[in-house]
Amino acid sequence: MVIDRIVSFLPSATELLYEFGVEDKLFGVTHECKYPDSAKLKPQVISSVINSDELTSNEINTMTCTLLRDGKDIFQLNEKNLRDANPDLIISQETCEVCAAYTTQIKNALEILPKKPELYSMDPHNLHEIIQSVIKLGNILQQDQKALEIVNGLEKRIQNIKNSKNNILPKVLAIEWIEPFFTAGHWIPEMIEFAGGINLISKTGEHSRRMDMNELMSSDPDIIILMPCGFDTKRTISEYDSILKKNSTWNSLNAVKNNQIFAVDANSFFSKPSIRTVEGLEILAKIIQSEKFANLPVSEGSFSHIC
Repeated sequence: MVIDRIVSFLPSATELLYEFGVEDKLFGVTHECKYPDSAKLKPQVISSVINSDELTSNEINTMTCTLLRDGKDIFQLNEKNLRDANPDLIISQETCEVCAAYTTQIKNALEILPKKPELYSMDPHNLHEIIQSVIKLGNILQQDQKALEIVNGLEKRIQNIKNSKNNILPKVLAIEWIEPFFTAGHWIPEMIEFAGGINLISKTGEHSRRMDMNELMSSDPDIIILMPCGFDTKRTISEYDSILKKNSTWNSLNAVKNNQIFAVDANSFFSKPSIRTVEGLEILAKIIQSEKFANLPVSEGSFSHIC
């Protein structure tokens, strides 16, 4: 089947389509497809009912939980833009119904479209599966050679980090949401281990889950990395300042006392199963093995040493 018109329900897929150089075939994206900048100019077929820019972390969590409990959608389908896109291929995901358009939107899209498109669902839970998604999409796009070039470059960067571990491994806790606390799951635990740390609480491939302060304290991390899902570094620091900075229990943690608290741009490098998670791995290496990777280049503003 020749693919001339594509709709992406997944920001990481949008990024990958641009990496393949087929953005001229992309006729519909989501409200979260913001990289590269030109993706923002594409017609939006998916939007969110939650305006996270105007809500606190706790309010976002409460509203999300309420919608899910009541069986209501977090995302809305723009039927006109979808019909205008008239896709041959829709790319979606099954990893997280909170983070991106899920099965309900796909079902609705298929009911709306007169011409039934091919469907490709990306569902990675670790770095290997993220890399494999490049191969699979390359095959669908008949871009196998380009996919191989992308994968080889990514794997070289991953190996550069994996081959450079220190003998002493610090205990690292990644936090995916601050109020309430959530662990960072899926590919994050593996990334921490590749970057030279001992990952705490969560396990590779598992969904993120809620945790409390007692569990956090019992784990006694040497380093804490804050990566609230969908937030950039600046927003994460703002959350820290308003929620944790003056919390006496939080300030009793050894990681806080030793000034080992970091914020990262989760939206760009950690929250999504995109090829930019490889830069996320490099960011973790700069945090966990700061002396060894001091000269490793990463994007400006991608992380910050809070205290």
